[in-house]
Amino acid sequence: MGKTPRNPEPAAGTESWADALRGVIRLLPVIVPTALLAFFTIRAVLVKVGHPAATLDDAYIHFQYARAFVEGHPMRYQGGEPVSSGATSQLWPALLAPFYAIGFRGQLMMWPAWILSFGCLGALAYEAYHLGKGLVSDTMAVAAGAMVLAFGGHVWCAASGMEVVPFAWLLARSARRGVEWCESRDVRTRSTWVELSALAFAAPLMRPEGAIASVLLAFVIFGYPREAKLSARAMALLPLAGIALTPLLLLLMTGKTTTSTTQVKLAIGNPYHALVPTFAANARVLAGTLLDGEVWSVEFLPKGGAKIALVSLFAVAVRGAVTKKIERAFAVLVFALAMFVPCTYITFLWNRLRYLWPFATGWFLALACLGETMAMVAQRARRSFSLVGPIFGFGVAGMLAMRLDWVIDDAAASASGIDRQHGQIAAFINKNLPSDARIGLNDTGAIAYFGGRHTFDIVGLTTPTEATYWLGGSASRYEHYERMHRATPSMLPTHFAVYPEWMGNDAILGATLFEATVKDATILGGQTMKLMKADYSRLGTGEAPRRATPSIVDTLDVADLESEREHAYELLSAQEGEQAVDTFADEADPTDPRFADGARSNRRHERFVARLAPGKPHVMVVRMRAASDGDGDVTVRVRAGGKEIGTLAPSTSGVEEETLELPAEVCVDKTDIALEAIGGALTTHHYWFALR
Repeated sequence: MGKTPRNPEPAAGTESWADALRGVIRLLPVIVPTALLAFFTIRAVLVKVGHPAATLDDAYIHFQYARAFVEGHPMRYQGGEPVSSGATSQLWPALLAPFYAIGFRGQLMMWPAWILSFGCLGALAYEAYHLGKGLVSDTMAVAAGAMVLAFGGHVWCAASGMEVVPFAWLLARSARRGVEWCESRDVRTRSTWVELSALAFAAPLMRPEGAIASVLLAFVIFGYPREAKLSARAMALLPLAGIALTPLLLLLMTGKTTTSTTQVKLAIGNPYHALVPTFAANARVLAGTLLDGEVWSVEFLPKGGAKIALVSLFAVAVRGAVTKKIERAFAVLVFALAMFVPCTYITFLWNRLRYLWPFATGWFLALACLGETMAMVAQRARRSFSLVGPIFGFGVAGMLAMRLDWVIDDAAASASGIDRQHGQIAAFINKNLPSDARIGLNDTGAIAYFGGRHTFDIVGLTTPTEATYWLGGSASRYEHYERMHRATPSMLPTHFAVYPEWMGNDAILGATLFEATVKDATILGGQTMKLMKADYSRLGTGEAPRRATPSIVDTLDVADLESEREHAYELLSAQEGEQAVDTFADEADPTDPRFADGARSNRRHERFVARLAPGKPHVMVVRMRAASDGDGDVTVRVRAGGKEIGTLAPSTSGVEEETLELPAEVCVDKTDIALEAIGGALTTHHYWFALR
């Protein structure tokens, strides 16, 4: 018999199992705190609400689109409705759809959303550690990962059921793997290229800002090719195509290259917000208020940290130069500075700043670089002073962690607020309204998901025709509903579940059927949401002058966007919120305000084109009211065809109709009309032009 060898070979698979076990053990410093964060946060929500619930209404928009995937009408918010792109993310609903398909319905959809989000939070800390290594010591890289886990913005967003933390992980993974491609030829394999290409596609599908990752990964592959061949550089084209995937998909499905969310929230294309001043104002708020832990960010960041955060960006450059890891430093800087991309939105102050937090990891890495730089400088004075770096890094993590109790309580309170307001409205709708009811909403998530009725999104996220009119303002929406009432009345809501102050259209709101008041949840758009019948009896009542005016040849309906476009109506210095829907009475019965008309307010000047019969005299009738700057009257100078033709004296006590004759010599096919208010401002509703 042969002797048994003293060191037998391990059984097949034993070594791989041992390696896997060691890998899990190495990950315990990430797994354990992440699991604890998830446990305490989810438990707080369950205790407060009594069942799984989202902290943001928008989460239910994603759930509704996930349901749409399963029901076979992707990108249609509800079966039979127009194609829409109301979810912030195109990828997140697709990832959730399989869970809906296997039975995670209703509130149960929160469980896969939570598992994926908190899992990505742990993975984000892991990526932060590995992205920091090389720029900073292992200890400071651990501190960066600790900051990621301790940051309340990440925890709150993981609890929300939204795509925020998964998107942050995609950005961090893209940055880390892209840097590794640059730094080591051994990493430049075909499988890594496939991974980078997948990340370049996934990031913009998760959120449009992910196009930043697509560009950087394409640049990496082009600038650091696998081989010195043109074909190797051409491999950059695939990740670069990630930029075009989302716009192309949206164009094919919706006819537009941007999501409804982007259309509603971007300053580009907004009638009242120019891009450059909007970006500049938002950037000042971000750098001077939010990074300083004030007002909207006080829940998440320590006060007074803005200057330290901004200085840390220079520390990244210093560490890049010292370690000769220029590409790694560049990736961290891009990651951090990308937080300014949402400054192109009208405002990013929604939803606990969820548009900013995906980029927070870049700032935590920058702070780790600052700590490492401080240690490097201090060590020159005395070796033991090198502890200043870890003290700083873990001190920042500690200050962030001190806010977690507040954050977790707020997450639970927010989920409770959504449930007690939107959830109750949805339950009433589901139980009491007829199956063919159509609900007009300004928060379209939970009520659509749980209400079981077709919806009409006033904001335009999930009803794609409405975004333009939401941006226009309350009067533009009223005028739009007038057109719909004439052309497609069945598409109008039968009921509205809204915050009336947001709606700004009391003229079409009827009897209140149900209301839900929540006073202790600041995540809501208002304390009281009301479910009301729609009342369209006033639509169209303001279309004609109150006094009979025969032979009308042209009409400009102010605030009606189509009418304004046809008459080259100039907004001039119009600002958001300067619209009104006025109700007024017949002259014969001043006690019955049965007429209504949309208007633009605070008008000092008016300019537009009227289509008149050339060479014939006309009468101009203007419906308006005035607001005086002082005790005096308001005078309106009127010019037609470049000539001053007279003045109007509008009333400051209510809506009136003023008339003025236009002589034949100024009347042409397209006559330029200009008004100038002196001594006050105008609210203008309608212009009619009739042959005299």
